[in-house]
Amino acid sequence: MSQRVRTAVFPVAGLGTRFLPATKAMPKEMLTVVDRPLIQYAVDEAREAGIEHFVFVTGRNKGVIEDHFDRQFELEATLESRNKTEALEELRKDLPSAGRTSFTRQQEPLGLGHAVWCARDIVGNQPFALLLPDMIFRAKPGVLRQMMDAYEETGGNVIGVEECDWNDVSSYGVVVRGEGEDRSFRINGMVEKPKRDEAPSNLFISGRYILQPEIFSLLAEQTKGAGGEIQLTDAMQTLMGQQRFTGVKYQGKVFDCGSKLGFLTANVVFALDREDIRQGFVQELRKLDLDDAI
Repeated sequence: MSQRVRTAVFPVAGLGTRFLPATKAMPKEMLTVVDRPLIQYAVDEAREAGIEHFVFVTGRNKGVIEDHFDRQFELEATLESRNKTEALEELRKDLPSAGRTSFTRQQEPLGLGHAVWCARDIVGNQPFALLLPDMIFRAKPGVLRQMMDAYEETGGNVIGVEECDWNDVSSYGVVVRGEGEDRSFRINGMVEKPKRDEAPSNLFISGRYILQPEIFSLLAEQTKGAGGEIQLTDAMQTLMGQQRFTGVKYQGKVFDCGSKLGFLTANVVFALDREDIRQGFVQELRKLDLDDAI
């Protein structure tokens, strides 16, 4: 039986340069899709999947993330005095229980692999989930929950994947697909940003992982790769020679909110999903003269 996954790691130390000047003083993970920060979507997904411990790998000027997952007594008292019970209940519902969050610093921008390695002492010798907050999903059940279902059957390491257009494969890391069905197939390799005619598949890695703790020792010895950074993909390739990797082609759609286009698209899609604002939002869209833009 596979060891249960109770801990999730959230790398949130990035500078968010693609969103300057908005991210000059505010972490990109606190940018909102409709009315919820990106990091909250990732934490909500992890909680739905049964995660109990939330580990944030932060950097300079990221203290507001820690504050977001803490109680604000003055705000709560004000809401209570004004009988804004719905808003107060929403705030309290979003908070992890006391003692369920941990924060550690990535003191240098040395890549995703290094950020994961920074969480090693908190995670310990247990499997863990890794969620990249830039990537949010429109999926029910959540993507990590779908991956957990596969993990309970296969154990090992699990990666969430989605199909992209073949003409776009050079923008992604894609997997080499082995035997199995969409919800649980063996991964035999990974290729970072292949050319169209060299791509082994059009299944791209979309920011959700379940990894075994042996990845930490590999990351500790990993030399710098592309961009002079410690690449998680390089360490996973090595681990693949020792342990099983399973791919899950999840039911849902990812939005890359690390890009302006993905972020804006996510705001439109998630707004249209909201019963409380959908009708008004559609009416406002219809008022716009978009003929010149489309």
